[in-house]
Amino acid sequence: MRKYLAKKNIVGQVPFVKSKTDGGELKKRLRQWQHSRSWARLICEAEKMWSLESRELKRLGAMELIQLQNEMPFNVRRRVNFWLVKYSGATRLED
Repeated sequence: MRKYLAKKNIVGQVPFVKSKTDGGELKKRLRQWQHSRSWARLICEAEKMWSLESRELKRLGAMELIQLQNEMPFNVRRRVNFWLVKYSGATRLED
């Protein structure tokens, strides 16, 4: 005869299924990450216009960068700075 071992309930064991609140928090953090990365990519694209030969495009890039800085929420600037470092951007934002 085979012996079947009963599953023991171990105290303090982390459940395999996360609650809905944990999933909501994960989605929120992912949105914040994507949002910050998108701002940094837009800033880097505006910076790339500075390296072009056309004086008008350089001016346009500078205007775009100023507009991005003014539109960006203050609570994401620290995260955007992190991505600017990763993307080797020249711009840094003040908190």
